[in-house]
Amino acid sequence: MGNETYEEQLRGASLRVTRPRVAVLGAVTEHAHADTETILGAVRERLPDVSHQAVYDSLAALSAAGIVRRLQPSGSVARYETRVGDNHHHVVCRSCGAIADVDCAVGDAPCLTASDDHGFVVDEAEVIYWGTCPQCQAALRKI
Repeated sequence: MGNETYEEQLRGASLRVTRPRVAVLGAVTEHAHADTETILGAVRERLPDVSHQAVYDSLAALSAAGIVRRLQPSGSVARYETRVGDNHHHVVCRSCGAIADVDCAVGDAPCLTASDDHGFVVDEAEVIYWGTCPQCQAALRKI
């Protein structure tokens, strides 16, 4: 994405430029791995009258266009990020739910080779590492 503006990113994906889409893209950029409610709150700081539905629709359109990546770790609500197209993975804290990016172990997509691809042409592998973040580890040590 480089130095493209949000409007240029939308046009480049053949999406109509709307105030809610621009605000949602900005919120996802500023709040990586945020859930929908966090994004809604950030968008409402810019557009106080925006509806829940406009935010949901914008997230769906941005995800479908590949501008935003939707991830949903098991047992968690959907989260969104603008880091797309590089086949990176995530580490999730079992205690607080914090999420961080993890670069692909090999560096080429897909970084995992399926033992049997069943005839599929594999172009992406999704890995989620689970553990306990440093803050939760420290809190556990204090107990």
